[in-house]
Amino acid sequence: MKSQHIKVLIVVVALAAIAIIVPNTNSFVILLATRALAFSILVMSLALAAIAIIVPNTNSFVILLATRALAFSILVMSLDILLGYTGLPSLGQAAYLGVGAYLTAILATRYQFGLGYDFWLVVVFGILLAAALAAIFGLLAIRATGVYFLMITLALGQCAWGLAYRWNSLTGGDNGINLRARPKFGIDLANDVTFFYLVFGLFAVSLLLMYTLVRSPFGRSLAGIRERELRMKILGYNTWLHKYIAFIIAGGFGGLAGVLWAHTAGIVSPENVVLTTSVDALLMAVLGGAGTLVGGAIGAFIVFGLREYLSTLVPWWQYALGAVYVLTILYLPTGLMGIPERIRQRRPATGNREDVKKMAPVTS
Repeated sequence: MKSQHIKVLIVVVALAAIAIIVPNTNSFVILLATRALAFSILVMSLALAAIAIIVPNTNSFVILLATRALAFSILVMSLDILLGYTGLPSLGQAAYLGVGAYLTAILATRYQFGLGYDFWLVVVFGILLAAALAAIFGLLAIRATGVYFLMITLALGQCAWGLAYRWNSLTGGDNGINLRARPKFGIDLANDVTFFYLVFGLFAVSLLLMYTLVRSPFGRSLAGIRERELRMKILGYNTWLHKYIAFIIAGGFGGLAGVLWAHTAGIVSPENVVLTTSVDALLMAVLGGAGTLVGGAIGAFIVFGLREYLSTLVPWWQYALGAVYVLTILYLPTGLMGIPERIRQRRPATGNREDVKKMAPVTS
């Protein structure tokens, strides 16, 4: 059993190393500065290829763990659109995960819908329904900023949790809804490797779409709003509308994560909508590096891996994981993706000190 968990840890560390160190290599090579975008895409493709090759060749436990991490990573990256690019820390993102998950479970168990080719319709419905919920929530939350926005999204998320917990006739209450089978449409998703590739493919598409979004003029305007909203208003931007659209988009990707999570976990319950799910997503984004997208995926893989590994070693593993979060916030405020930048900032400082020592006059 220990060797199994050691393999999990090795895979997590290897993937994190690929995604953190290699994409920043272009910053060390000045000649590649003009090709930074193409180089980043190439490296990201290599990292994704490494995941697709390494994980299926491990055991079933690692495959399931990686599948869960990939599904949850979509939720974390959707939150990063708000947190890292728009400057809106949300504590209600789990509501959209719950909408997609409950929709999938209800349609599958009550109407046997979504267990064949109609699975793709469920994916679309999950995205649209979560986006519609985000559109409603956004009308209430977007006008607030800072801690007030945080508290409003917390309250809205708790409303979603209350419905999931109390509406027994629809959601099953505290018992939740069990999904007995995964879809079959030419391929059998009951096979863990096949299902992993499906989740991996949707994760890659989501990453590409979100990356394109944040690199677009719309994404640049979101970054401008994050840095100085008043200046963007003076320049003529409708900042409220920009934040509202970003809020809806983040909700839609959260719904996609919910659809995948339902079939990954095999059960949907109020635990998927509870506050701690939103907090986990927020902390994963901060751990990996807010404003990077891929940092959220790295944070998800690390947290899922550490959670499974530490829980087999000590009964107080939550405290150890909490210590990781605290140390990251204190000493790595830019997350793991910010490590190369901190190294680059220290190098010139070290070089300047050495130059000063060389130029210092010798006194007798």
